[in-house]
Amino acid sequence: MGHRLPDIGMLATAFAVASLPAAAQAQAQAWPVKSLRIVVPFAPGGSTDIVARALGARASEGLGQTVVIENRAGAGGNIGAEVAARAAPDGYTLFMGHVGTLAINPALYRKLPYDPIRDFAPITLAIASPLMLVVPPSLPAKTLKDVLAIARTRPGQLTYSSAGSGSASHLSGALLESLGKVDVLHVPYKGTGPATMAVVGGEVSMMFSGQGTSWPLVNSGKLRAIAHTGSKSIPNAPKLAAMNDTLPGYEVINWHGVLAPAGTPAEIIRRLHAEFVKALGSTEVRARLTEDGFQVVGNTPDEFTRFIASEKDKWAKVIAAAKIPQE
Repeated sequence: MGHRLPDIGMLATAFAVASLPAAAQAQAQAWPVKSLRIVVPFAPGGSTDIVARALGARASEGLGQTVVIENRAGAGGNIGAEVAARAAPDGYTLFMGHVGTLAINPALYRKLPYDPIRDFAPITLAIASPLMLVVPPSLPAKTLKDVLAIARTRPGQLTYSSAGSGSASHLSGALLESLGKVDVLHVPYKGTGPATMAVVGGEVSMMFSGQGTSWPLVNSGKLRAIAHTGSKSIPNAPKLAAMNDTLPGYEVINWHGVLAPAGTPAEIIRRLHAEFVKALGSTEVRARLTEDGFQVVGNTPDEFTRFIASEKDKWAKVIAAAKIPQE
């Protein structure tokens, strides 16, 4: 009885499957052979854009390829996040994620066009920085206790501006109301710039603002710093009180990190991690970021993954407690 010859199609399929790991490894070893892009889900000039440009310029040296910044603003960062999530997982498209797109938006939008856990491969948490509670000099308050006292004697009369509904500056105020048991009116603006100018002009009573925006105005006397939203002292003002000194449990961190689309080969993720951590450790990048009040991190992909999950859970609870309606 003769032996049956194996089917040519089956052989080809088996060969293709067997060779996949080797092909993927060869691709990762050759990578990168062209320029990379970092999708920034906001307009140029903001903190997310600043961090992306500083890191991209430095990382391009180690990668041997140009790193291009692509600003895809709109829908609270959701447009840019979806662009990055749907990109080919080949290491050539990266995403500069932040607390809004990865931790806050999942609880704010009924139909988010991406999943912050499922659709991304975290590379490293780049920076984490607390916000600052600032007031105009005309408000008779120098401490958080002063602010709370005024709010309790004048319920609903104090106001705070934000960069928009659902932004970190908005939710910082919602957390103040919840933990401080006060009634403060939220006034959303279209962006950080107008929201900040509203405080400077005395249109609103206070704002939770990024340090890069706040410090020049505080130093020039146009704003007064009341407290910061972190749990530890901040380098720019080691004597500035933390919100949780007065309101235990209060902590808001504005953070940014680098991610790739899910499915990007592990070898490429490891290379990207090494290059971005090296960039964060460089003297010029560290000086550039700390000058704006950013605190450099540079953790591992696993640590960043766990951090995103914990932040997502935290903000879901804050948003539910504040009864902020979904969009």
